[in-house]
Amino acid sequence: MDSLAGPGTAERTAPPRPHVVLVASPGAGHLIPMAELARRLVAHHGVAATVVTFTDLSAPDAHSAVLSSLRDDGVDTAALPAVPLDDLPADAHIETLLLELIGRSIPHLRALLRDISSAAPLAALVPDFFGSMVLPLAAELGVPAYLFFPINLTSISLMRSAVEVNDGAASGEYRDLPNTLQLPGGVSLSREDYADGFRNSKEPVYAHIIEEGRRYRAAAGFLVNTFDEIEPSYVEKLTKQAADQGTFPPAYPVGPCVRPSSDEDGALACLDWLDRQPAGSVVYVSFRERGLVHTAELAAGLEDSGHRFLWVVRMPSLDGENSDWGKSHRRAEDDPLAWLPEGFLERTSGHGLAVAAWAPQVRVLSHPATAAFVSHCGWNSTLESVAAGVPMVAWPLYAEQRVNAVVLSQNVGVALRPRATRADGLITRKEITAAVRELMDGEEKGRAVRRRAEDLQEAAARAGAPGGSSWQMLEEVAGKWKAAALGRQKQ
Repeated sequence: MDSLAGPGTAERTAPPRPHVVLVASPGAGHLIPMAELARRLVAHHGVAATVVTFTDLSAPDAHSAVLSSLRDDGVDTAALPAVPLDDLPADAHIETLLLELIGRSIPHLRALLRDISSAAPLAALVPDFFGSMVLPLAAELGVPAYLFFPINLTSISLMRSAVEVNDGAASGEYRDLPNTLQLPGGVSLSREDYADGFRNSKEPVYAHIIEEGRRYRAAAGFLVNTFDEIEPSYVEKLTKQAADQGTFPPAYPVGPCVRPSSDEDGALACLDWLDRQPAGSVVYVSFRERGLVHTAELAAGLEDSGHRFLWVVRMPSLDGENSDWGKSHRRAEDDPLAWLPEGFLERTSGHGLAVAAWAPQVRVLSHPATAAFVSHCGWNSTLESVAAGVPMVAWPLYAEQRVNAVVLSQNVGVALRPRATRADGLITRKEITAAVRELMDGEEKGRAVRRRAEDLQEAAARAGAPGGSSWQMLEEVAGKWKAAALGRQKQ
């Protein structure tokens, strides 16, 4: 592997560092935080690392920039060959697609692991939370296996609850979670806020989730993209549960694993526009628009709020699908801005900017003009916002986003969450306007959330710095890996 060889004589004669292999399932939300974790392991914790990716059928080159930056930082990368999935139903759920892709790629991963271990001592195998099927490969090679969670400890607790509810159920039978669930850290979830797939035991995806969670028990631990201050008291309680009950392994918060800001994006129009806005004056909006009515209500709410805004407009999800992974039906001529309400761009041209599909989010959030973030509450976006000290309007749509919204608004206090008043769950322009105005100008709830965002920004920086809580957690785990690898070498 390239990162194991150095140009000098001393480097050539020194024994290779213990090697950690990290396996990222498809999707930027999985790859980006794992890439940052690998970068930290190599730069600060004395191991070599390879990040393994699968072929993303919707955009094979979508993550090339991330992987290229890893190689520049001394992290090796490897892409597994494509595997056929054309025998799966056209309406297969995203979890089904991912699990089938990973399962069918195991022979290729086994061969890669044996190649790596022939060149350097293999210290650990770290798949992400969709990759529990690869855990037996670690046992084959005699190395520890840890699961990386790019989401939070609350989601682990939800999974644990679902698995434990189903302990003792007859083969092929699955039990529902209760309508209300009390989790560590004072988090209270209702059924409507459960992550997708957890609400109904009769849905096929529920069975996939439970079987995935049962396999988690084979891991030696969880590396979690979170930090103590955003989920206080969680670590102690989960560690005690692991020691007392032994059902799930211990969890190690090692976050926030946030991609660094980069100047490689060049002089983009949105950044030039932000440079011309007053400090603390802009509402940043970025998430998947769900349908035309959703887009229209959001546009009206932003317009009525009277505040400056930068809106990254994406194609409305017209078919109800919550992910573009595995899809290739988007046409090049599709223009997200064409779906905005008639006259909206003209009426807001003096104080708003809408851009199509993408913006350099880390740079936007860290810009002095950005004061608030209307977000779907994906955990990557959440941590990027926290790291920048930007409070949020929480508008979850799917996956674990509702869980995150509960944590952020009710427990952490860094977000306001407008509630739907319509029977179909739509958040109307009135609620959007009120939430934006309160977050930007409010003297009670808004002020408290803004202050909490500032405090949490400082806490996140402390956690990831040398000697911080997350730094120490990763140092502890890496120390175990290195000691075990050295012990195997001496045998």
